[in-house]
Amino acid sequence: MRLITVAGPPSSGKTAIICKTAEALQADGVSVGVIKFDCLSSGDQVLYERRGIPARTGLSGNLCPDHFYVSNIEECLDWGLQSNFDLLISESAGLCNRCAPHIKDVCAVCVIDNLSGVETPRKIGPMLKMADIVVITKGDIVSQAEREVFVHRIRQVNSSAVIIHVNGLTGQGGHELGRLLRDAAAVDSLQGKLLRFSMPAALCSYCLGQRRIGADFQMGNVKKMELG
Repeated sequence: MRLITVAGPPSSGKTAIICKTAEALQADGVSVGVIKFDCLSSGDQVLYERRGIPARTGLSGNLCPDHFYVSNIEECLDWGLQSNFDLLISESAGLCNRCAPHIKDVCAVCVIDNLSGVETPRKIGPMLKMADIVVITKGDIVSQAEREVFVHRIRQVNSSAVIIHVNGLTGQGGHELGRLLRDAAAVDSLQGKLLRFSMPAALCSYCLGQRRIGADFQMGNVKKMELG
């Protein structure tokens, strides 16, 4: 099974992009599941299930969503394997630009809004700078010059990523993104794998710089989600 981490600022279009891409993958016979991480509330699971995409939601409450994510992603991978998905997509809450949800050797996607301003790429930390694929949304309502400047600014902070434009309303570009995700490396376990960058500071072992995934490395303020 392939695991994909999708991150990005709030309201950048992550859910819409995942829906369109998952529909394109399902049309090609690929089974897709989604794990949604959010903070206080989320109705995205209903949106996914309306489209026939199995989904689970985890709410971090008063905890940093990134820390909640890394404490639960291993169990989420197990759920995906037990469900026999070909591809499992993890969507992060993306509440702060210091988020660092990407994992070494796991395909990492960052979704960024073309309307957020040309300086935005410089303000976003590891979730953009360490992504393998950068998806630009809402590029259809800005000029060609603005799109090119925005891509240039992304290249300045991440020169190695594949950059594509995807329309979350029409699905244009979703098939191409799906092809890239299908080419990602398979992941059978996250035990002992490393985050690509340390988490923002908080009140658990990961706050102190821990990057290994697994229950043996989780200490302090850890909250588990109910997968059912």
